[in-house]
Amino acid sequence: MTLQKTGARRLLVQLSGRVGVFILLLSPAILAQQQKSVPAQKPVVPPTQIDSRAELNDRIAQLAAASTVKQGDYVIGSGDLLGVEVFDVPELSRDVRVNETGFISLPLIPVKVHVAGLTTFQLQDKLAELLQSNGLVTTPQVSVSLKEQHSQPITVIGSVKNPMVIQAVRQTTLLQVLSQAGGVLDDAGNLVVVTRPPSTPEASPEGSGQTDATKVPTEPQTFMIALSDLLDTGNATFNIPVLGGDVVSVPRAGIIYVVGAVQRPGGFVMQSDRDRMTTMKILSLAGGTTGSANQKQAVILRKNVETGKRDEVPVDLKKVMQLKTEDVMLQPSDILYVPDSSGKKALHRAGDVAIGLTTGLALITATKY
Repeated sequence: MTLQKTGARRLLVQLSGRVGVFILLLSPAILAQQQKSVPAQKPVVPPTQIDSRAELNDRIAQLAAASTVKQGDYVIGSGDLLGVEVFDVPELSRDVRVNETGFISLPLIPVKVHVAGLTTFQLQDKLAELLQSNGLVTTPQVSVSLKEQHSQPITVIGSVKNPMVIQAVRQTTLLQVLSQAGGVLDDAGNLVVVTRPPSTPEASPEGSGQTDATKVPTEPQTFMIALSDLLDTGNATFNIPVLGGDVVSVPRAGIIYVVGAVQRPGGFVMQSDRDRMTTMKILSLAGGTTGSANQKQAVILRKNVETGKRDEVPVDLKKVMQLKTEDVMLQPSDILYVPDSSGKKALHRAGDVAIGLTTGLALITATKY
């Protein structure tokens, strides 16, 4: 009886082992069947990326808020309206306009007062000294305030959202100027040009009408700063102080168009002049050619500076893409026209067709800056 029980146990152990092996072998098939029965989940679609130009302008605003420059008091210039108040002497208190030569006139003071180039605090001390030296007020207390400002305009032009004239009450930085103008537009290039006019000798403080020989006039200056350097490096050297009289210009970038038998025709904004654009690169940005494209008879329309018309430069895109010939370098304002093989007649007027197709095309940023 005991032997029978022992044999039965051995048989059960063997059977259970075989069943376990069978289950292990069968489990991948069962799992696969279960996965087939469960509906496939849709892939998670990442949120739409913020336009790079919007990101750039946000960065301009952030850096402008964080940027600091050694601030000085406002320097008075011609055209400014000043409020002069003398404590307990109302007949000497009034608003005065700085004339073109930088002088103001006050009652009872026998000479015109040269104020251009002074801060309001310096002018207060100067007027107090004049009132005391002329015996008008024993212990004068003078206050000077700026009521209207017309002498320190900073002009912002070019590819910015809001071209404007900013009055420089205090020293301001290039980033702050760009931020006040609302940032740059989609077609802005990577260069910011700051033009500074020459300085001229000021009139003699004595009012003789002669110029001050100690003041040496300076030559006009031009500062060319890459927008990418200004925003990416964090180097304060690029965030230069902008002074009254400066003109800040953001030139428009070069645009290269690709039209015709391509997947995504458009105008591609070249944000950086350092990036060279070729036909293969522009076709990549345009998603490649369509199945009916006549790659052998593509044409580059390039503006002729001398005649003002567009020259047609033939290019065999098929050979270029097969690396059988050298890729062609494109220039700003070029139009790459890829004809459709079903419309060969259009080749005789490729220029008119391509220029017509570029009308109303959306501009696409080819590089980040």
